[in-house]
Amino acid sequence: MKLHFRKLGKGKPLFILHGLFGLSDNWATVGKMLSEHFEVYLIDLRNHGSSPHSDEWSYPAMAEDIKELTDDILPHSSGHSFTLIGHSLGGKVAMQFASMYPELLEKLIVADMAPKDYPGKQFDFIEKLLAVNLAEMKTRKEAETQLTEIVKDWATVQLLLKNIHWAPSGEESKTEVLAWKFNLKVIAENQDTIGKTFSIKNRIDTPALFIRGERSNYVLDSDIPEIKKIFPNSEVKTIAGAGHWVHADKPKEFADSIRQFIG
Repeated sequence: MKLHFRKLGKGKPLFILHGLFGLSDNWATVGKMLSEHFEVYLIDLRNHGSSPHSDEWSYPAMAEDIKELTDDILPHSSGHSFTLIGHSLGGKVAMQFASMYPELLEKLIVADMAPKDYPGKQFDFIEKLLAVNLAEMKTRKEAETQLTEIVKDWATVQLLLKNIHWAPSGEESKTEVLAWKFNLKVIAENQDTIGKTFSIKNRIDTPALFIRGERSNYVLDSDIPEIKKIFPNSEVKTIAGAGHWVHADKPKEFADSIRQFIG
């Protein structure tokens, strides 16, 4: 699958994967910071952003998408080595990629995600989103009003609003209606499966950095031994004052941590 991406800067290649309901635009601020030192690729995962939709939505499939993208972009004469960053869902995709293609990675960075199962239906509003008929709404403000009734976290509301756009009402129609950028139907159908751990090897020797937010409960102290077991060449860094969206809460500290790790 040909993924949509944006390229910034020059230098060592650095690929960034967003989380569930995210898109490449969420990484614009950090991407711009990192582009002063690296060739940054901000990627839309399948069923998200401007990338194609598919009924198949699994970690191996998403990892294969990244492999196809890097095959297209990176010159084979360079050794095909690059650094991969993934946040939340994207962090699991990045770890899956590291398990399948460790020889292609120079370094791995996982933002606020551990190699473990997470409870299914952790986003309890997904089923409610299915009942939201965007096509009948006349303005984005109307959509915002409905979302604030369903989702109580303002940051999540803003994330969802970024995923609303005007799209043709049919294949040959010139009339546009509001629609989701992400594939809500497939996400809803697979939310339990995607919460489970991906298929990984028992040991991945790729140098890895796990960055967690101090105010987040996604990566607990009790998760660190398992991280060290699977990724023996890894370190865990906690960014003070940051929550799950660590790159958005503390962009400078996050970008500095990446620069120091990659070198």
